[in-house]
Amino acid sequence: MRLLAIGDIHGCYDALKSLEAAVPILPTDMVLTLGDYINRGPQSAAVLEWLIARNATGQLIPLRGNHEIMMLEAKNGGGSLVDFLSVGGDETLRSYSPNGDVKQLRDVPQHHWDFLERALRPYHETDTHLFVHANAYPDHALEEQPDVMLYWEHLRNPRAHISGKVLICGHTSQKSGEIANYGHTLCIDTWAFGGKWLTCLDVATGEYWQANQKGVVHTRHLEK
Repeated sequence: MRLLAIGDIHGCYDALKSLEAAVPILPTDMVLTLGDYINRGPQSAAVLEWLIARNATGQLIPLRGNHEIMMLEAKNGGGSLVDFLSVGGDETLRSYSPNGDVKQLRDVPQHHWDFLERALRPYHETDTHLFVHANAYPDHALEEQPDVMLYWEHLRNPRAHISGKVLICGHTSQKSGEIANYGHTLCIDTWAFGGKWLTCLDVATGEYWQANQKGVVHTRHLEK
């Protein structure tokens, strides 16, 4: 069984489906998604539906991103709807409207809210790798990381984690479309919504696939 890590999707469902076909992502693969499934791209509702279906099979490890936090806060009164809309939430809500024009939180179906509230995880750890949405203090275990690091802090000159494990994250968009490879740290948010790539990484082998919203796909391998 492969462990496949997918970077920030941001509503880019066409790119996700292209990856699924090209890899291909098999029913036996474990897929780990790094958060920020919604906002900015045009197809957030379809992305969440894909994740929910995959999660139902037990073959998904979905992490929480800051954009999911903002959506839930807008719904539950802990944050501003205006703030949520200003970071791409308008595109998210438009994806739930049959005509693409109505932008209301009540258009989101309950099973999508259930997934966002109950299924998403703060981090994941294996014998060799650490997975977070945004960042982590190098001298703290994952269970000791504050929310500001896990969900909000951008990657800047990262240091190796004390565990000796490789950290894989998203959140810090790589405008070049290339994975940021520091050896001990990998950022695989390759700016799918900005016209670049959605990345899927085979964690064990270093092989990765990238697809864009136009259906263009290529395969590469991490440099050691």
